[in-house]
Amino acid sequence: MSMSSLLAASGSGSDFPLLNALIFVPVVGALVVALLPRSRPDLARPIGTLFAAIGGALALALAWQFDTSAAAAQLSNGDPAFQFESTVSWIPALGISWKVGVDGISLWLVVLTSVIVPIVLAGVDPHHNPKPYTAWMLLLQAGSVGAFVALDLFLFFVMFEVVLVPMYLLIAGWGYEGRRYAATKFFIYTMSGSALLLVAIVATAVLGKPDSGITFDLVTLAEGQHLATNTARLCFVAFAIAFLVKVPVVPLHTWLPDAHTEAPTAGSVVLAAVLLKLGTYGLLRFGLYLFPEAADWAAPVLVTVGVVGVIWGAITAAMQRDLKRLVAYSSVAHMGFIVLGIFAFTAQAVGGGVIQMVNHGISTGALFLLVGMLYERRHTRQIDELAGIQSAAPVYAGVFTLMMLSSVGVPGLNGFVGEFLILIGSFETRRWWTIIAATGVILAALYLLWAYQRVFHGPPTAADRQTADLRRGELLTLAPFVIAVVALGVYPKPLLNAVEPASDNLLEHFAEHSGFDLPAPNDPVEVPASSEHSDAPHSDAPHDEDRH
Repeated sequence: MSMSSLLAASGSGSDFPLLNALIFVPVVGALVVALLPRSRPDLARPIGTLFAAIGGALALALAWQFDTSAAAAQLSNGDPAFQFESTVSWIPALGISWKVGVDGISLWLVVLTSVIVPIVLAGVDPHHNPKPYTAWMLLLQAGSVGAFVALDLFLFFVMFEVVLVPMYLLIAGWGYEGRRYAATKFFIYTMSGSALLLVAIVATAVLGKPDSGITFDLVTLAEGQHLATNTARLCFVAFAIAFLVKVPVVPLHTWLPDAHTEAPTAGSVVLAAVLLKLGTYGLLRFGLYLFPEAADWAAPVLVTVGVVGVIWGAITAAMQRDLKRLVAYSSVAHMGFIVLGIFAFTAQAVGGGVIQMVNHGISTGALFLLVGMLYERRHTRQIDELAGIQSAAPVYAGVFTLMMLSSVGVPGLNGFVGEFLILIGSFETRRWWTIIAATGVILAALYLLWAYQRVFHGPPTAADRQTADLRRGELLTLAPFVIAVVALGVYPKPLLNAVEPASDNLLEHFAEHSGFDLPAPNDPVEVPASSEHSDAPHSDAPHDEDRH
């Protein structure tokens, strides 16, 4: 399979292979940057930013061309709602193909990835070795997009692994004092999960193969449902552990604060905005879709883990002395909300989870940018060494306040939309878990406002009074985040229009193959008691089609 054959493949809905271009444009950019002469390292970031920006423009074109009405029609016909599909045979003997496609669940994650990377490439100075830094950032963009659009299990695994190497090298090469320890810890944790994922992928493809033979095609395997119940549960557990490490959830989270704290600013932004979403996206795309009965069986444990993450992340964040580490622990809490939403199995909760993935990437990515800008000025992130920053840098303080309030979930800003949908959707089926998780909103306000009070208010020292305000370039870097936070808080309809048909489609498939009773709109129900399952294919489970 050559690159020319990939670029020649046409996708449904467009004659231009848009998804393939989104993957290969950054790859080509990385090669161009790597081939630049050593005497011109100054060209690396401008050229890399250009290629990354082309990917961003293609992603915006993808969002513009995405047909929400067609997605709704596919839902009514019971068809998988993927658009811009492109398929090229890769390893025919093993049933492996280069198959990519996008639906409402993956669409905005692709856009987020493709827009974030050029912003941080242009706005954050790596300070040394710009050539390899830029090349690794571009490969990180390509691998992340590839993972979000892959519809072949083997292709997804390849892309899932590709992102590990650039992130490891970015942390180890451009991070802070403890960068090597943090990078190694990140790599060991994620590789351990990936080993389980590979075994589960092979088992799913071989044991769940349809009559036509072995295949790694996601849709074929999901629609066929040939795995026996116990086998499917074991495979689901392996998939779930790999994704929960990436999310991460308590107690698999300990690599994240170290990685965030020691990573360079751009690495922290991409890690928070994009890489963590590979875990929650994987739980949705592969956990619920491939193993519906097993997902229903494991849901009580997973929502418990998610809620523990909400509370633990918030309490631990309040105890941090390092401002960047505080923001890192806030991610643990936010991702716990998303896990709760996914395994509540309602349209509002699942849709809210997808929207919260995007909104968390925007607000937390901006907070990491702001913390990095403050470190460039003061060379410290210790909260007790900072005070009165607001009097010296009022514009910086204003932008930080906006992003902080977005992270808290204040109505009118983007963070409120996802959290609200998760809470009202989860309350239908996971009532007590939701009540406990709701306290996380209060705790988030506590630790963020307390940190803000200590850093930005109070009597400033001489060093605090000399803190420079935001420069023009920094304002330009932050402007897309500010616009997105306000626009998506006031008018989230573009996200909702794309996400709703895809989440409804996924839940219809889940209910059909698991026996779970989907609650009707505005009709709270109790989760039915688990019934006994035999070691037989779970495609025969009963389903009340009139409930949705």
